[in-house]
Amino acid sequence: MRFPIVIHKDRNSGYGVTVPDLPGCFSAGDSLDEAIDSTHEAITCHLEGLLMDGETIPEQAPLEAHRTNKEFRGGTWALVSVDISKLSSKAKRVNITIPARVLAIVDEAAAREGETRSGFLARAALSYVERHSIKP
Repeated sequence: MRFPIVIHKDRNSGYGVTVPDLPGCFSAGDSLDEAIDSTHEAITCHLEGLLMDGETIPEQAPLEAHRTNKEFRGGTWALVSVDISKLSSKAKRVNITIPARVLAIVDEAAAREGETRSGFLARAALSYVERHSIKP
């Protein structure tokens, strides 16, 4: 899953990073590279915390919606990829049968999102279950 991040730099400070799709998820670094690298860890930890608390991963807004938000004006944008299939539990290998055409569509979508096939399928399955669960 690719998360848009916005990076700001004040004159006498390092780089500050905000993850608009994950309220409360912030990071920083002394260089742009360090800021982006530390943001990967911040996103991973933030998502781990959400999952351990039984919460869902928030839906992502279109990047253009974030770019027009006045709060992020003047920032530099980047994308950080996180494989959510590796979060909060030990991975388990499974064998499934899927039509080649469907697999090609899945692989293309995963590549567009910056995810692995496994990560994309895990996210799609969780999203489906959340949307179709009966709420008390």
